[in-house]
Amino acid sequence: MKKEILLAAVILLSTVCFTQAQDELSGTIDVTYLSAYTWYGIDMYPGAHGEGATQTSLDLDLYGTGLGLGVKWVRANSAAVDAHGGGISFENGEELWLTLSYSNSCFEYETYATDYSIGWVNYDYPDEPSNIKDAQEMFVTFSWPEICPEGVVPSYTLVRMWASESSALANDLSGWVHIAGLGYDLSVEDILPDLPEQILHLSAAFVWNEGAGAAGVDHDFSHLILGVSTDFDLGNDLTLTPGVYHQNTPEKSVNPDEDLTWASLSLKYAF
Repeated sequence: MKKEILLAAVILLSTVCFTQAQDELSGTIDVTYLSAYTWYGIDMYPGAHGEGATQTSLDLDLYGTGLGLGVKWVRANSAAVDAHGGGISFENGEELWLTLSYSNSCFEYETYATDYSIGWVNYDYPDEPSNIKDAQEMFVTFSWPEICPEGVVPSYTLVRMWASESSALANDLSGWVHIAGLGYDLSVEDILPDLPEQILHLSAAFVWNEGAGAAGVDHDFSHLILGVSTDFDLGNDLTLTPGVYHQNTPEKSVNPDEDLTWASLSLKYAF
C-alpha cells in the first residue's frame, strides 16, 4: 500500500508540473564518497569506527515550479568490517531515500529576504522488514541570505520524524530535531592574493535533538558539525567538490563513540 501511495504522489506532482510548466526539466546527478557516515549525528555503522558510505542521488527541479523530486541510494563502502575481531555486516544496510519538496523565496528586496523549503522524506531499507527501520520525516528550512552585511547566512531547519509502521519496532525514531546553521563563502584571494580565485564554503550546524533517530536519545544539544568544502568546475556541466567535516558530540546518547572527522568527495553532473 505504501508504494502505491508514493507512486500516486509522484504522478500527481508530475501532472501539476506539466500543466504549469514554464521551464525545462532540470536536475543533478551526484555521487558522493564519505569516509564516515552519520545521520543527524548518529553513527550509522556503530562499532565500525567511522566506516564510510557512498551516496548516489538524482534530484529534479520540476519545470521551474519550485517542486522538487529526489531519490538517493546509500551503501556502505565495505560489505563487512572486522572491528576488534568481531565481524560487522552492512550487506543489508542499504538505504533508499525518496524526497518530495517545494522551495521558494519571499520578501525578495528586503534585508530579511527569506529562502524556504518544505518537504517530506521516506527512508526505506529494501533488504529489511519495513517495521524495523523504515521511517519518514517532514521538514521545513528557512535561510536569510541578505540579513548579514558581512555575508554570513543564518538558517534554521525543523524536522519531525516518525516510524513508517504504526506497530514498528523502530518507534524510538519518532521525535523533533532543531538545526541552527551558519554559512559563509570565503574567497581564498582575500587571504592569499597570489593564489588563483577559489571559494571556500564554510559551515556550522548546531543541533538540538528531542528524542529522534534512535532509542534512548536525550532531549538535549546533541552535536555540532563544522565543515569546509570547495567546488572545481571540470567543464561539461561536471563539478568536483571535496570537503572536510568534524562532529563534536557532547550528548553521548546520540553517538557514544568519539567525535568524528571525515572527508567527502562529490562528483556532480547538472543537466
